[in-house]
Amino acid sequence: MKTPSYWKDKNIYAGLLAPFGFLYQLATRINLAIKKPQSVNKPVICIGNLTAGGTGKTPVAVSFAQILQELGKKPFFVSRGYGGSLHNVLVDKEKHTPQEVGDEPLLLAEQAPVVVNPNRFEGAKLAIENGADIIVMDDGFQNPSLKKDLSFLVFDGGYGFGNGLCIPAGPLRESLKSGLKRAQAIIIMGEDKHNLAQKFKNLPIFKGRVMPQSVSANRQGIIAFAGIGRPEKFYTSLRQCGFKLCQTIDFPDHHQYTKEELLSLINQAEKTSCALYTTSKDFVKIPSDLRSHFNVLEISVQWEDEEKLKQFLLSKLF
Repeated sequence: MKTPSYWKDKNIYAGLLAPFGFLYQLATRINLAIKKPQSVNKPVICIGNLTAGGTGKTPVAVSFAQILQELGKKPFFVSRGYGGSLHNVLVDKEKHTPQEVGDEPLLLAEQAPVVVNPNRFEGAKLAIENGADIIVMDDGFQNPSLKKDLSFLVFDGGYGFGNGLCIPAGPLRESLKSGLKRAQAIIIMGEDKHNLAQKFKNLPIFKGRVMPQSVSANRQGIIAFAGIGRPEKFYTSLRQCGFKLCQTIDFPDHHQYTKEELLSLINQAEKTSCALYTTSKDFVKIPSDLRSHFNVLEISVQWEDEEKLKQFLLSKLF
């Protein structure tokens, strides 16, 4: 789904949907209360959020795995595998498709091994069987199947938590109060335009921003498209890199591209003499025989104080 515009502020649409948001919040609370998390014999880090889509959670998870590897650890990701048909499998990025394991697991697998399973406890067991000495959960903060040793909540500094209401009236997956009680630290991505650091000052706060890794010298006009929670963030990054955006095309989050859609994009780019740019998350869903027509903006997380984050992880987990 695409993030609804009325999630930003309290308005008539949000007000009409507020009772359904309360029911969603209640269902989440009941689910967390009645299910007892199961423990594994290795540390578990959860990179979660309280809002739906677009906080930068996946790049943060990739960065955490890289930091843990630098510390001599062997992290495995455990992911739900949204939209995939296979469960409890170790992802093979050379063999598996987005239709089988989801888009994010294929992206995560570029950094560290990934197990896909909606049941995170079973997924963690399979990861440990295959050599993991630490589990990194990409999402799953509201999933009670696996006990977390350390939970981080990721917020988009430019978006905050929207109108403060729960799905479908707003972007929250649960109330701020209940979520913050289970978190051990906060991550704010990008400029903190909503003064989140002051609102969450009772928890350790780490700040970072998503930065392009490398940018082609080609400055011709481009057509940019994305199927992510907040595609405007991607377009802003391209503009900041100096690209001229002739057109932007939004697709729903986790969209599985058809061959017809991709050929239409290629045809459009050729007619307008534009280059096609998309995100890493979208690029993994493009068939290999068509990838030469598309460019990807590679990104990584730049931490305000990476050493402070490393010391926090060491003190809490090892």
